Amino acid sequence: MFQKFLGFTTLALILSSCQLGYYVKSATNQFSMMASRIPVDEALEKSPLTEVQKSKLRLSQQAREFAFHDLHLKQTKNYDSYIDLKRPYVTWVVNAAYKWEMKNYKWSYPIIGEMPYKGFFSEQEAKDEAADLEKSGLDTNVRGVSAYSTLGWFKDSVLSSMLRYKDHDLVNTIIHEIVHTTVYIKSNSDFNERLAVFIGGKGTEMFYKKLEGPDSATVKMIKSENEDDKLFSDFISGQIKNLEAWYKSNSEQNEKIREEQFEKIKTAFKNEMNAKFKTASYQKFTDQKLNNATLGLLRTYMEDLSDFEKLYSKCGENMDLFIEKIKTLEKSKDPSEDLKKLTASL
Repeated sequence: MFQKFLGFTTLALILSSCQLGYYVKSATNQFSMMASRIPVDEALEKSPLTEVQKSKLRLSQQAREFAFHDLHLKQTKNYDSYIDLKRPYVTWVVNAAYKWEMKNYKWSYPIIGEMPYKGFFSEQEAKDEAADLEKSGLDTNVRGVSAYSTLGWFKDSVLSSMLRYKDHDLVNTIIHEIVHTTVYIKSNSDFNERLAVFIGGKGTEMFYKKLEGPDSATVKMIKSENEDDKLFSDFISGQIKNLEAWYKSNSEQNEKIREEQFEKIKTAFKNEMNAKFKTASYQKFTDQKLNNATLGLLRTYMEDLSDFEKLYSKCGENMDLFIEKIKTLEKSKDPSEDLKKLTASL
């Protein structure tokens, strides 16, 4: 489904007196992981990687160079090293939402501000956090994460968990994470993630056009996936707005009726969307349990992607100009709204 978006996140590891134990444990795990990293060239030569894994590792370096030299994203030393995690995910992330309104629960971090998720290097600790939040009456969601950005605080590496991705999803992930080090607006994780999703999709298409030519089967597939992303974004944005209105108009907190609203979303998806998609990207959407946390996660990554598409079109599909315009929003308190105004003014 949308795993290529939900498989990565931003890691906060800046110490503060608040929740000091959590930060110390997270930092200890981060430094331990970093101590095991090796240069990509060494990994290709000495690590017991399969030929498929080596191919993906080489591809990650091509994607990295493309992000820097073709998309002109911020050049760093990120992703020139490799870490064998010896586990399926690098972290497990909890996100939560209030039960009777469409509003994400947020954690506050020093310097980077508020974020709608919290990461743990232990799956059990993530589940324990979710259980505590549920006792407080919140909806929760726990997911394994294969990649994350430390926003330049540490040197990010290619992780063994990332080598399970399909080739084009790996390229998308590398570009997505580098976007976070290029543009980051404090306390606006929804905007930051949607921007990275948008540039990741466009950048991946551009990468394969250069690598294989504009008429390659890979490019056609990526175009179809990007078109499906637009369709799903429009669908889920409308459904979330409808649910938001339902919460505001219903004062009765009836769990059974609330579950019926989630089932209506699944039914609408089956009736309205299945025949429209060109790929299988979203075929498992109706298999998952919906609650405000899972929908809130989709809101973070997928709501109103069309706003970025409109600006990109106004910029003549010039990525340099698009990013230049986006950077004018870096001090905005409401970048999503200001993006609409910016696009309308062009």
